[in-house]
Amino acid sequence: LQTVSSTLLILAVDNFTGLDYQEIIKELRAGRFRPLYFLHGPEAYFIDAVSDYVERHALEEAEKAFNQTILYGKEVDFKAVIDAARRYPMMAQRQVVLLKEAQEMQTFAQLQSYFEQPAATTVLVICYKHKKFNLNSTLGKVLKAQAVVLDAKSLYDNQVPEWIAGYLQAQKLKIAPQAAALVAEYLGNDLSKVVNELDKLALNVPAGSEVTPALIEQHIGISREYNVFELQNAIGQRNIRKANLILRYFASNPKKNPMIMVVGTLYNFFSKVYLLHALQGQPDKEVLAALQLRSTYFLKDYRLAARHFSKRQVEKVIGLLREYDLKSKGVEFNTTGTPDTELMREMVWKILH
Repeated sequence: LQTVSSTLLILAVDNFTGLDYQEIIKELRAGRFRPLYFLHGPEAYFIDAVSDYVERHALEEAEKAFNQTILYGKEVDFKAVIDAARRYPMMAQRQVVLLKEAQEMQTFAQLQSYFEQPAATTVLVICYKHKKFNLNSTLGKVLKAQAVVLDAKSLYDNQVPEWIAGYLQAQKLKIAPQAAALVAEYLGNDLSKVVNELDKLALNVPAGSEVTPALIEQHIGISREYNVFELQNAIGQRNIRKANLILRYFASNPKKNPMIMVVGTLYNFFSKVYLLHALQGQPDKEVLAALQLRSTYFLKDYRLAARHFSKRQVEKVIGLLREYDLKSKGVEFNTTGTPDTELMREMVWKILH
């Protein structure tokens, strides 16, 4: 009883809401498990990583049969969750209750009475995925006061390459900035998808190796020569032959290279080229900040494109990208049902000429 009282006293005076993903994982690895975790937000990877770690490590394997309960929001009401969380552990220091897909639970708000006084011998992990919970609501304020709250935010696109490099570094692998950007360009910022592909690399590449475009092509399936990243550089260099070769490859693999992705990538590229024209003569540090680039390594591609495309030409390119984005969606311009592969070829021809 003294132990329980001491734990509750700590909870009353110590607020752990500000912990981010890395800090929570660090605490868990140190063997420090809190009575209540509330994991919410659009990035499912961070939520799953914390939940999975608790599921694997909070209990010894022999303790899990009687002391680990997994519930799903769609299938349970608040009474079932509270009943499970209020139980005492059997022949173990603690019990674990995992409430997954909590955003689907109709009676979630009625868990407030438990959140106000969580059981000291239970580790309750609530996974509230795909959206933020309103922490300014009455229930949200209780959670902020009593729980370790993780706000699982999605990474911005320009943060993903650095995150990929960090993840691979933890796997004892290195990757060059351009190769990391190539992976990010194709896989996007859905970290669950990114990690799935990076884990394939880690299984097949010896520790201490550098992940090259050739290894990416072999294990993830992204062509090192024929990808949207190389297309934007070929256009930026006005390399008509290379651009046409890449477009021919895209035409034979339309599902891997959809029009919407190509237009989006080129728009981001030329938007930065346009901004670079306005930043002529500025120090690299200011240019990097304005273009949201992590390293001067990438500046050369934008500067080369700025030499080949004047400010006025870049404006025309952005207009063309908007036009062909609408055409690919069947809006305004495209009334003939032209295939995306032909639209892409026509769009790039106009940009280059």
